[in-house]
Amino acid sequence: MRYLSECVFRADLSLLAEVRRAGEGIAAHCPRIDVLINNAGLHAFSQRVTSEGYAEMTAVNYLAPWVLTDALRDRLTASASASASASASAPARIVTVASRASLRAHTIDPSLDLTDTADFTRVGSSPRYGRSKLMDIMFTQELGRRLQGAGVAVTCCCPGFNATGLGRELPLAGALGRALTALGIGNPQHGADIIVKLATDPEFADSTGGYFAARTAKPLQCPEVGRGEAVQRALWEATAELVHDIRRPYDA
Repeated sequence: MRYLSECVFRADLSLLAEVRRAGEGIAAHCPRIDVLINNAGLHAFSQRVTSEGYAEMTAVNYLAPWVLTDALRDRLTASASASASASASAPARIVTVASRASLRAHTIDPSLDLTDTADFTRVGSSPRYGRSKLMDIMFTQELGRRLQGAGVAVTCCCPGFNATGLGRELPLAGALGRALTALGIGNPQHGADIIVKLATDPEFADSTGGYFAARTAKPLQCPEVGRGEAVQRALWEATAELVHDIRRPYDA
């Protein structure tokens, strides 16, 4: 097996043009991609709008993974085909980190929510964050259907509670983080374990569209408001149209 030298591609994940550029750079540099993990995210406690006109939390948590996955899709499916030809035991895999915070989103309207840049309060940030994570689950399940039979395992997970600085914009967040670490609460290893499991364990080699819990890897259901195939397809199509100018066209 030949290993490529380490290579870093930098991008501001709130800017979709940079995400596309990085994705195309990765695809050009790597003749084979077996695993894509969409893990970066943020919880904004007030509205910030990117220079491209999107709500920052929507851009980072949902649109960036969508665009990056789209940029690497052909390379992933080609790698899966190569694995099948070589009788390899595992296909390519796409793992997206979602969250049970998705339960805080009580509605989903793709045509409106993708472009919603209205202000919100700290309290109001919770359902906005949850909606971005709901979109990740919906994206995973729709992508799983679109890649059915392509040899790419598509899953997402809730990593559980992890003290990773997600709430660092809140007052006293630093002190709280240090206290949790001292008490052994919110160890990020627990969240990392389920991500690595989905990316490498043979048990999930044929999983398509699954959503799993941390620690137990128990299957979870997409929250009801985003569970149907019709609304998941509507979200996909609305996203594709929204980012059309920065995405590479393909038949899907």
